[in-house]
Amino acid sequence: MSTPSVTDPESHPPPPRQDVPVLHAKLIKIYISSGHDYWGRQGEGRLQHGIQDVPEVECVPERGLRGDRYCLKKAGHKAQVTFFSAEVFDQLREQFQLPKLPASIFRRNLIVQGACLQDWLGKRFLFQGIEFEGTQECKPCHWMDRAIAEGAEAYLKTAFRGGLRAKIITAGILHVG
Repeated sequence: MSTPSVTDPESHPPPPRQDVPVLHAKLIKIYISSGHDYWGRQGEGRLQHGIQDVPEVECVPERGLRGDRYCLKKAGHKAQVTFFSAEVFDQLREQFQLPKLPASIFRRNLIVQGACLQDWLGKRFLFQGIEFEGTQECKPCHWMDRAIAEGAEAYLKTAFRGGLRAKIITAGILHVG
């Protein structure tokens, strides 16, 4: 039996349930990239797949964000989308005195403001009417010290600062703003 394509409507689960709590946050930025720059590159240089800052993106259930590197992985993987706190981003820029550091450097998909992401680990939630499930903390790697500044990895590893990985449960379009 073949794996359904990301455009196969039969692969979409039902609409979101109304009893799922809502993640009240503002979506500041959406980033997608066609490939991994850091993954599996220990001891080697960073790849340069680039990252796109987009105003909206389609959420494909059990896959990821359309156009992003995670979307074509095996259905059901736990890192279909990543959420990152705008407040943590601002704190990191202040801590390391990097006021011009772009949020894209973290290679997280969704930069959100006004949410404690740790609260959503292991839970289903609605965000902009789309159902997600928080699956694990994003654990930053040694690349953060190279891409940002020495000590950035350790800073992001504490207090759930690395962000939240999530599965996409229902289809929909996310919008910045």
